[in-house]
Parts: sequence; structure tokens; C-alpha cells
Amino acid sequence: MFKKLRSSAALGGPLSLVAILVLAGARTGEASVSAGKAIALKDVPIPSFSRQTGLACSACHTAFPQLTPFGRQFKLNGYTMMGGEQKIQAKKKNGGTSLQLGVIPPLSFMLQSAYSVVNTKVPDTQNGDLQFPQEFSVFVGGEIAPKLGSFVQITYDPEGAALGLDNTDFRFATHSSVDSKDLTLGLTLNNNPTVEDLWNSTPAWGYPYASSEVAPGPSAGTLVDGALGQEVAGLGGYGMFDNSLYGAFTLYRSAQQGAPQPPDVTAEGVISGVAPYWRAALTHDWGTNSFELGTFGLHAQMFPNGISGLTNKFTDVALDAQYQHITAQGALTAHGAFIHEKQTLDATYQAGESANPTDNLNTVRGDLSYHWNDAGLGLTLGAFSTTGTTDPGLYGLAAVDGSATGNPKTNGFMGQIGYMPWLNTRFVLQYVLYNDFNGGSTNYDGFGRSASDNNTLYLLSWIMF
Repeated sequence: MFKKLRSSAALGGPLSLVAILVLAGARTGEASVSAGKAIALKDVPIPSFSRQTGLACSACHTAFPQLTPFGRQFKLNGYTMMGGEQKIQAKKKNGGTSLQLGVIPPLSFMLQSAYSVVNTKVPDTQNGDLQFPQEFSVFVGGEIAPKLGSFVQITYDPEGAALGLDNTDFRFATHSSVDSKDLTLGLTLNNNPTVEDLWNSTPAWGYPYASSEVAPGPSAGTLVDGALGQEVAGLGGYGMFDNSLYGAFTLYRSAQQGAPQPPDVTAEGVISGVAPYWRAALTHDWGTNSFELGTFGLHAQMFPNGISGLTNKFTDVALDAQYQHITAQGALTAHGAFIHEKQTLDATYQAGESANPTDNLNTVRGDLSYHWNDAGLGLTLGAFSTTGTTDPGLYGLAAVDGSATGNPKTNGFMGQIGYMPWLNTRFVLQYVLYNDFNGGSTNYDGFGRSASDNNTLYLLSWIMF
């Protein structure tokens, strides 16, 4: 199966580097039982949005890929805002538009190069891993036709030496009004639950926006937290009323890359039927401040193996919040999210691969950042925690990746310093510190490894052009 690149970005589409928008994804290790190995997503910014609109990246981003209120409006409206001098139009006799194209092709490129060092090397591997590239992506992003736009990311995976479709979002948006208040309605066709979201507090675009892809990662993660990225396709609708109430609903079905098509008896992690995803949020902007409080969730029945028989059921329900204070001097941003997952493991339990018929997982994360505009410097501090039901069948003994206690408990802190000499170039120094890893702080895997052995120093260069 094609190894998903850890997409990140929130397509949130800001215009500017919106492209930049992207990114981010945190490394989630092996997500829920049904999904098999989870993907750490991360998305990217794309300067084609800036070329299309004629606006600097800072119009849509504080420090990419974090979106400003204007950036969120650009994404909400389908990535279609265009500078008046940069388009070719054809008019219909009735006054409508039959063609509208940008003069500049909507292409952008991203190059990420990274160096990772773990506190204690993984046995039989080399420490101090250099990835050049960590990711190389081509983006097609911008207006396709009036009211119709796209964010498409195609990424080269150096481990598999292959190209794959990364985060992708096609959007149609239109406007109406109710009691003289604006109503924006849209459709989205995308391949990752939460990728359509406007805020950087949901998984597809959440912190960390980039992280090591070679360091050990925890064994447990919820389904909505990246495990379905690039393995599904979904069609849904969304709406924003009076710039204050947002809602979205999408139905997803398996559309796996690098797997049999259609799925057959050799397939893994195939959705039975469709998986509904929902989103609701209240948002308010005042002065230099903005705030969002919301909820999102997903329900899926999945065949762990094949396409028939018993399924595992996953129900994820989450709360999230975001606060921004943006001035000419800099931007203060805070994010928080809580995800609860209920797992009904009918298939896995009958197969003897889980100790319990039902399990739970809880993920909590938060981050606080400040970016100084003139200096191009940014500082981010974050904390993360995963807890859940002890299940030796799911979380068994294994060197590095296993759990001696059968418990998924993982928690720690993450800090990073970023420097942006230009709006489309970023250098990052990041450190991840684990207090607990896969259920323990010492000898967590039953083979003598401690949580602190997985502490990771990560250096990243990130260029969008």
C-alpha cells in the first residue's frame, strides 16, 4: 500500500501562500484497529493562490500554514478569488460567464528536507537520519471555473520511491441570504476527513504542521486523527451563516491507493458502506481577535481483512477550539482539541486479536504559538496525551513499537522555533519529549526501551515556490 505522506495542511485555503496553507499533521502511529497503520498528515502551502489573487501570503496566513480570518474566507469560497488583471473570460449572450481562466498556470511546488535524531537509536538502524527530500509535492490549486476551485497535492514518497495523491479538495461555493444575513453554501469532494475544515484545530491541519517521519511513533490513534487520509473519497456539503455558524456533513467510502481496485479478499481496512463525518462550529471575529468553538465526529464500520464478515465499529466525537490575536507586530494563536473514540471490535475480538470486545481511546492536544512579523521568528509550545483501555491483544509486546502493559498511554510535550526569512520559506528546530510511551515511562515495550529514548530532535527546511 502506498505510504501516505503525512499530509498536513489545511487547505483552508487562504489565498496567499495559501498554499501554504497546509500542512500539518502529527504523527499518529497506528491508528485504530480497523485502519491499520495510521498516517501522519501534513499539508502544504501553495503560492499559486497568491499568484491568482495578487495578494501576499500574509493576507491568508499568520505563519503558514495557520490561516487568518481572510484565509478562512478564501477557502470557504472555494479558492476562487482572482485578481482582475490575471484572468481570461468568455461571456455568454445572456450575460453569464462560459469560461474564466487565470493567465498564470495554477501550479506550485514544495520541497521539505529534514534531519531527525532520536535520544537512543532504534536497534539495527542508523541514528541521525537525513531525508532529502522528506517530501516533494506538486500542487494544482486555484479557480477552475466561476464558483469552482481546487486544492490538489501530489507527493513523492522517498521510502516507497512512488508518487501518490495527497490531500485533495475540490469545492463549489455560492452565496445566498436569510433575513439579510449572508449564507455561504458549498460542496466538497475530498479524500481526508477534516481536510475541508477552516480551522487549524482539527487533525488534517493541526499542529505539528510538520514532524519527523522516521522517529518512533505511538501505537494508538483515533480513526478521525489521520488514519483515513488518502484512503477514502467523500462527497459532502457545508455552509456558513452570518459568518458565525458553520456546519458540514460528508459521506466517505474507501478509495485506497496502492491496493486492489475494486477491493477484494486481500484488502485491509475497507469501509463497509459509507462513513459519515460531521462538523459544527461557532465563530466570532472582533477587532484583532477571532475565536472558534466546535465539534466534529466520524462513524465507520470497517472490515479489518477482506470485504465480508464481521466488522469493527468506530465512533469518534471531538471538541475543538481556536483563538487568534493578530496585529501588525505579530500573531498569537492557541488551539485545543479532545477526541473520544468508542471501538466495538466484533471482528478483531472473534479473531482473537483483541482482549476486549469494546475499547475506548481519548486524545487531548493543545498548542500556543506567537510569530513576530518583522523578525520572521515564531515560537510554539504544545502538549499531547493519548489514553485508553488496556488491551494486550491490540497493544502487545514488541521491540520499540510494542507495549509491555497492553496500554496505549502516551503523553509529552513538543516545542519548536521557526524562522521565515521570506514568506514562502521556513526553517524549523523542533524537539519532542515523551513522559510516557505505549503505556509506560521505563521498559515500556518489554525489551528495555524507555519513553525518553524516543525523544526526537528534528530539523526542517520547508520551501514553497
